[in-house]
Order: sequence, then C-alpha cells, then structure tokens
Amino acid sequence: MFSCTKCGLCCRNIDQIPELAAFDPGNGVCIHLTEDNLCAIYEQRPDICNVETIYQLHFRNIMTREVYDRMNLEGCRRLQKIVENGDF
Repeated sequence: MFSCTKCGLCCRNIDQIPELAAFDPGNGVCIHLTEDNLCAIYEQRPDICNVETIYQLHFRNIMTREVYDRMNLEGCRRLQKIVENGDF
C-alpha cells in the first residue's frame, strides 16, 4: 500500500490536474489543504485524490498493486526532489 508522507506537495501543485480545477483558487494550492498538510474533506475527497480508488477504477487490470504503489512513490519522490532542488 502507498504510504503518504503528508508533505502536502501533491496538494500544493494541482494546477496541472484538470479534474481538480474547481479546487484551485489560481495558485495551484488546493482550497481544502489545511495548514498541517491534511485534507479538510478527506472522507469526501475526489476520486483523483484517492490512491486506492484510482487503482481500482483505472489500473487494477493493467498492473499489480505493487507496481502501482511503486509508481506513486516514485512520483512523490520526484516531486519532492524538484522542490528540494528549487526547480519549480
């Protein structure tokens, strides 16, 4: 299972995700991200924000859970490294 580090970076960079346009006030930061990097609507969050739901809806028939989790972790680490290096 994917283990979120709660760094908040995915929620601070939603401007490239069309499905989340309604949650972007124009700065790329989700309107539901709290000061402590948690989701204020976690139980009702959109499917695109739910790793498990997205796997079940779109990926379970094309890759194993292990591969999917590894890809999510790699994406998370890439985003963290981009921010760490100031490449944003």
